[in-house]
Amino acid sequence: MSATLNAGRTRAALRTSARVSGELLLVLVAVAVVLWALGRMWSVVWPLIVGLLLTTLTWPPTRCLRRRGMPPALAASLVTVLFLLVAAGTVALIAVPVASESGELADGVVEGVDRLREWAAGPPLNIDDAQIAGAFDSATARIQDSAGAIASTAVTGVSTVVSGVVTAVLALFLMFFFLKDGPRFLPWLGRQLPGRLATDVPAVAARCWNVLGAFVRSQALVGLLDAVFIGLGLWLLDVPLVLPLAVLTFVSAFVPIVGALFAGFVAVLIALVSNGLTDALIVLAIIVAVQQLEGNVFQPLIQSRGLGLHAAVVLLAVTLGGSLSGIVGSLLAVPVAALIAVVWNYLREQLSDPPGEPLAESTPA
Repeated sequence: MSATLNAGRTRAALRTSARVSGELLLVLVAVAVVLWALGRMWSVVWPLIVGLLLTTLTWPPTRCLRRRGMPPALAASLVTVLFLLVAAGTVALIAVPVASESGELADGVVEGVDRLREWAAGPPLNIDDAQIAGAFDSATARIQDSAGAIASTAVTGVSTVVSGVVTAVLALFLMFFFLKDGPRFLPWLGRQLPGRLATDVPAVAARCWNVLGAFVRSQALVGLLDAVFIGLGLWLLDVPLVLPLAVLTFVSAFVPIVGALFAGFVAVLIALVSNGLTDALIVLAIIVAVQQLEGNVFQPLIQSRGLGLHAAVVLLAVTLGGSLSGIVGSLLAVPVAALIAVVWNYLREQLSDPPGEPLAESTPA
């Protein structure tokens, strides 16, 4: 005979479920309000985030200089100038060799186009020059018809570039102030908060700072591995501009998805115009293999160890961030997940009961 449901227990379970659901809805509403506020202030929040990430990268040399007795303002200024010089040197390391090889690359592009036309004219395509000219005229007509859309896209692109420059300048200024006054921030924050918040908030902020530093270091290590493996493959194939391409691969590793696609496209294009189609396909295979190793092995393992997250959590976070907010979401997904884990672990520590004393074993009389 089947057991009968207890009415009192059923009502209690429904009330508990309703209460938990209501509290969860309130928490979700609060999170939605916070996200909406961040979206409205994104023009300020984004430079702040970039400045914090740059500060985690430049804080170790600043800390070393300050420990040797250098004044905070002078140490921050010196490291900021050094950072700008390194950034300019990186750009020069990429641009100067490319400019010196531009003539040969241009000749290679022309030769590649002619080779492509010869291949298209033969079987199985059998496309003659008249058909190519007709396709070119049709494409030109479409471009002329879409002049308005192209102009609006160009304006949007220019505004995006201007916004990026403004963000970079603000981030550099914020980095300087963080380097100069960063150690005084947490004590100041503690003095502004009442009661227990004066202890909890600075403690959580300090842990979050350590996590951000681990994220930047792990991302730099992943980019270095990409640059070494891809650069080694380019060197073995005798592709020109190996060092600039390796540097470009390392720098682009900090911009997920788009950075890898851009660096890979440049490497394949240079291999195509300099070494031919076969080597270009080999370079493409090398880049795809390295990117698969990065996305499925290097990044999850390195970031999971440095950030205290499981490799599966890293993969899911990047996927979710990319689907929600595109490139920016992919860039911020892992550090945001790590910060959430930091806050959650701190709350668990504060809400957990202290470990009890071990029970004394009874001895027989």
